[in-house]
Amino acid sequence: MSTRTQAPAGPNDSQGPDRPPAGNPADPQWAWAPYEPDDNRPWNLALAGHLYRRAAFGADGDQLQQAVADGPQRAVEMLVSPQTAVADFHRSYDGYEASANADALRAWWLRRMIQTPHPLLEKMTLFWHNHFAATGVRVNNAPMMRDHVQLLREHALGSYPPLLEAVSRDPALLVSVGADENRKAVPNENYARELMARFSLGPGNFMEEDIREAARAFTGWRVLRNQLRYFPADHDPGVKRILGREGKFDGDDVVEIVLQEPATPRLLVRKLYRWLVSETDEPSEALVVPLAESFAKDYDVAKLVETILRSNLFFSPAAYRQRIKGPVEFALGIVRGLEGMVPTANLGNDLAALGQNLYRPPTVKGWEGGRFWLNGATLVGRSNLAAALLSGAKPYGEKLDPLAVAGKHGHATPEAAARFLVDLFLQGDLDEGVAEALSKTATTGEGSPAERLRRFAHAVVTLPEFQLA
Repeated sequence: MSTRTQAPAGPNDSQGPDRPPAGNPADPQWAWAPYEPDDNRPWNLALAGHLYRRAAFGADGDQLQQAVADGPQRAVEMLVSPQTAVADFHRSYDGYEASANADALRAWWLRRMIQTPHPLLEKMTLFWHNHFAATGVRVNNAPMMRDHVQLLREHALGSYPPLLEAVSRDPALLVSVGADENRKAVPNENYARELMARFSLGPGNFMEEDIREAARAFTGWRVLRNQLRYFPADHDPGVKRILGREGKFDGDDVVEIVLQEPATPRLLVRKLYRWLVSETDEPSEALVVPLAESFAKDYDVAKLVETILRSNLFFSPAAYRQRIKGPVEFALGIVRGLEGMVPTANLGNDLAALGQNLYRPPTVKGWEGGRFWLNGATLVGRSNLAAALLSGAKPYGEKLDPLAVAGKHGHATPEAAARFLVDLFLQGDLDEGVAEALSKTATTGEGSPAERLRRFAHAVVTLPEFQLA
């Protein structure tokens, strides 16, 4: 891996940190056009790292170097449609039978995230997990939650209508929102409300009457013995009036109706913008509309994600390090970067303590994210987790070895190994003075070279820059 001693200006070295990008991020025509490197906006290690932080869980040295060599369009293509034995990997993991222990299920998903040859798929599965926010706290059934997340994975980069139809009949989600029973005599409004408020239209785009009428359309469904069953006698066959339409609608009709509303693709584009581009600035209507109009034609999630990942805006300073990593992204960035595997049962517990307990989003809105990830306690917790992962002691043992990984990539001296780790974790985004001060921990002080490099790696991954995606 190439190294740097001069701190870069960010994604476009030639511009300087305070100069505007070569284009207008507010102009949708420029923003969503494919990024094409030039002398003013070169493709480099910093942008390759940016791509892997957003579309994956970080990268190892070989992946970064391959992405730099491939160029942006090929690098995106390999993340969207990897040319590896993905099907074999999924078969081996999909056959896992979850125990009654939810913690074991959480550990298995973390292991899958670390080892997957298709990290974008897992990243989008995590996105949908937060979008729908079914929680094992209410479901209290590990196999149901396993099936729920597997459903999300199957549709994560597919078409949104089949996904929305599937979750509308998913026992875990219905139990989670308190809609596991919906009778004609007493329509249950819980799922209809979540469908319109969070999964499609968004607040302000429907009336309470729409909720009541949609609830009637969903009557007849009940979750019994962890299975969804339909009872025709309990379905209300009468005429309903929903969002200006009138008919003898059932639940499938309601899903189709909300998908026809222009508010639905706009809500999803905004959420994906926050996930992939920036959580510091809300996108303007001018930026949202062209993506939403295109998305509404087929609701092809992979195509929308790919458009965003290839865009000028995505590779501009307006997006660069404009998200705070969630605990999963933070920890997996270390693990995947150092090409190791750690005990994921322990990791799951530690991530839960940092605020991200997989399979158990805290509210129906999922994890708030952004600045809510960081406070005095969680910053100390992140430092402690990084120290545990890198220390070579229990509970994670010597599963991650910075010196061995640096040596594997041809950086045998302490100085070279330190520069390698800065490029690996920060892609050189470190002030020269800070880099020099930190490098002393790798070359001087107590302990063996391996111990000193572990301390150096810990110092790097606890810097503010590493907290940003």
